[in-house]
Amino acid sequence: MKIIAGLGNPGREYSTTRHNVGFLAVDELARRWNCSTWKTRYQAEVAEYRTGSETVLLIKPKTYMNLSGVAVGELARFFKVPVSDITVIFDDLDLPVGKLRLRMQGGSGGHRGIESLLVHLSEDTFARIRIGIGRPPEGWETANYVLSRFAPDEQPLIAAAIGQAADAVEYTLRHGFTKAMNQFNRGGGG
Repeated sequence: MKIIAGLGNPGREYSTTRHNVGFLAVDELARRWNCSTWKTRYQAEVAEYRTGSETVLLIKPKTYMNLSGVAVGELARFFKVPVSDITVIFDDLDLPVGKLRLRMQGGSGGHRGIESLLVHLSEDTFARIRIGIGRPPEGWETANYVLSRFAPDEQPLIAAAIGQAADAVEYTLRHGFTKAMNQFNRGGGG
C-alpha cells in the first residue's frame, strides 16, 4: 500500500489558495483515477485507488496545515504503511511559482505541515513533491501570502505544476521515486 498525501487547509475559503496546492494535486489524481468516493477517516478525507495489486490511498488531512502529521500518522499506523511508502505534496515558498522539485528526506525547510509530519511519523524517509508558490511581495506577511490566491498570470503556471505533480506520482508508482526525481527535477516531465 502507498499513501499520497496532499497538504492544505480544509474549507471552501482556502480551496484555491497557495497553501492548498497539495490538495489540488491530490484532487487531480482523484479525477484521473475516477476516485469519486471520499470517506472521512482519522481526521482526513481518504479515497482509495487500486492499480494492479497495489492500493494507493489519497489523503487530504482535515486538521489544517500545521497539524497535517496527526492525520497522516494515524492513517499510516492504521494501514501499516511504512514511512518510506508515503509521498507528500505541498507548497514551497522557496521555489518560483509553478516550479516542481522532488526530494527524499531533508527536514522541513520551515514548512509547518512538514514539521508536523516529522513529529507524527517519527522518520524523515517520506518522499516530497514540492510545488513552488514564490516569495511574498515586499510588505506582505508570509501567513497572508500563503493564504492568498494566485494572480491571473500565475494561474496557468500553477495549473501546469499541479498536472506535473500528478504525472510525477504516476511515474513514481511505475518506476520508483529515485527515477521520478531524475526525470522531473531536470524538467523532463513524464
